Amino acid sequence: FVSFHQNNWNDPYGTYGEGGGQDGYGYQGESYPQEDDAASDVTEGHDDEDQMYEGEYQGIPHPDEVKAAQRAARAKARQAQSGATELEELAEQYEDIMEDCGHGRFQWTLFIVLGLALMADGVECFVVGFVLPSAEKDMCLSNGEKGMLGLIVFLGMMVGAIIWGGMADKLGRRKCLIWALTINCVFAFLSSFAQGYGFFLFFRLFSGIGIGGSVPIVYSYFSEFLQMDKRGEHLSWLCMFWMMGGIYASFTAWGIIPRYGWGFSMGTEFQFHSWRVVFVLVCALPAITSLVGLLFMPESPRFLLENAKHDEAWMILKNVHDTNWRAKGQPEKVFQVTHIKAPKTQEDEFIEIQSATGTAMQRWGVRTLTLCKLVLKNIASLLGPELRLSTLFMAIIWFTMAFSYYGLGVWFPDMIKYLQQEEYDSKVKVFHRERVEDFRFNFSLENQIHKEGEYINDKFISIEMKSVKFEDSLFEDCYFEDIKSTETIFENCTIRATIFYNTDLYKEKFINCKLENTTFHHNKKGCHLDSEEENDILIYLVSFLGSLSVLPGNIISAMFMEKIGRVKIIGFSMLISAGCTFFLFLSFSEAAIIAWQCLFCGVSVAAWNGIEVITVELYPASKRATAFGVLNGLCKLAAILGSSIFASFVGVTKVVPILLSCTALVCGGLVALKLPDTREKILQ
Repeated sequence: FVSFHQNNWNDPYGTYGEGGGQDGYGYQGESYPQEDDAASDVTEGHDDEDQMYEGEYQGIPHPDEVKAAQRAARAKARQAQSGATELEELAEQYEDIMEDCGHGRFQWTLFIVLGLALMADGVECFVVGFVLPSAEKDMCLSNGEKGMLGLIVFLGMMVGAIIWGGMADKLGRRKCLIWALTINCVFAFLSSFAQGYGFFLFFRLFSGIGIGGSVPIVYSYFSEFLQMDKRGEHLSWLCMFWMMGGIYASFTAWGIIPRYGWGFSMGTEFQFHSWRVVFVLVCALPAITSLVGLLFMPESPRFLLENAKHDEAWMILKNVHDTNWRAKGQPEKVFQVTHIKAPKTQEDEFIEIQSATGTAMQRWGVRTLTLCKLVLKNIASLLGPELRLSTLFMAIIWFTMAFSYYGLGVWFPDMIKYLQQEEYDSKVKVFHRERVEDFRFNFSLENQIHKEGEYINDKFISIEMKSVKFEDSLFEDCYFEDIKSTETIFENCTIRATIFYNTDLYKEKFINCKLENTTFHHNKKGCHLDSEEENDILIYLVSFLGSLSVLPGNIISAMFMEKIGRVKIIGFSMLISAGCTFFLFLSFSEAAIIAWQCLFCGVSVAAWNGIEVITVELYPASKRATAFGVLNGLCKLAAILGSSIFASFVGVTKVVPILLSCTALVCGGLVALKLPDTREKILQ
């Protein structure tokens, strides 16, 4: 079985390879690699003058000289701090190694692969809103069921973020991300075939649990392949993939869902309509592509070093170094690290006993229980003395930002639809005490109210009824055939000797009516044949514009992340976003609301970028993914609360949503300004 023990070894550190080095750095000869040391046959015969740096004439120091000076300064500071821990020494050494590896082809390849995983997370957040109108008709969903379907994905993502984030710190970033994306793909595929509401809800929950691990793992994973001066900028660029997920989902859903007539059936029980294809194509494709790419990517060497796998970490770092310098046309550059000073094991470790002891199921059970204890212990450590304040501040910032962002993300399109519905209702036609006898209705009825009318021996054949209401009316000897209806009801009516053939006018649509000698033949089954809402296209348009407006803010924040700093970007972006929400008081038209939505999204993305970067930098490697997972789980909880609260005020008042979002953003922005600046901080 598996058990734990505390390590009391006299020498908790081991080395990879042989050779000395200054201050425990495993470089041959000098404390940092010299280009002359890396010379090979390729460079023989070149004069030093041929390699002269162009900036030398202008007095600009060579980038290698700048890095060497920074490294020397860190070494001097480390010597001055006699109390520096071994983990701090490992962090210093790892930063020096990443500087020597450079930033090149390997990081850009990993950037694309992990970006697709982040894109899959964005798709998951948007796609349910796109398919909800069609799913509502296909499954005959009530308002409560629609709300649950919208929230179940966020619930799954909340659980998944905490689980996968904690496991990534114990089992590995790459391994957990592969499993998370696999679960997402499998259950997204199954949900497209689910016919019943219960199964559909179940599959969407587990699909959300799978994709919930992408955000905490992706940022932790990618940050450990970046050197300090590249970290903020390139983590911000990575956030663009989330925006691309929204655009991709909008375009794909827009092209597929409105063609509602497309589909096929297997018998009477299995119906596969166009909106279900969206779950196969939109949800699965980015995740599958990222999953394939991850099979060719290595594990994070920083994670391996934390788990005493020195040989694997050294080989990966060498591969990163060689890949980058070969791509830059300098294959003669030699990876000069001869040993890496790192812990042999963590404080807690797995100890496997012989496989002959116990059954395979027992060993698996103990391993699982052990892993759960490790993850819970790691989560609890986030509230320890060293991290308590940082965790509290970050929890407030994540919660307030997500509460406002996702709450307004629901409120904007719902408010626009409400304004459109108000305009639509204002154009309603009212017919009072009309008498129609021996007439054939062969034209559609829309947005009408008929009061106290009399319809004698009339025929309603092959027409659509949309938003039609009959009140206190009489139908006698009438015939209804092949009727498609939406929001059509009969209230306090008397219906005599009337036949309903092949219609979707169920008895539930007759409220307090007297049905005398009335028959229903071959009623249409299900709700999927209801006529479509013309304003459904608004869902795609608003989502597309909101996603596209993120682009300028993303570019600007990435360019200035290192110059301005994470703290100021978060604080000022949240305060400016609060100002944007306050001006919603002056918005009385659809165009104005859409404009403020675009501005809000463009500004708030800068805050999101800063939040994600600083979350990575505040926590050590052994707790990085765990902390990110817990905070991202809190973000999804705030999304659930914000979406529910803000949606409940649509059509009631806009004062409460605006004040709630404005207050939350101001509080979060002020707290963000209290965070430490991590621009020059080495990844611990």
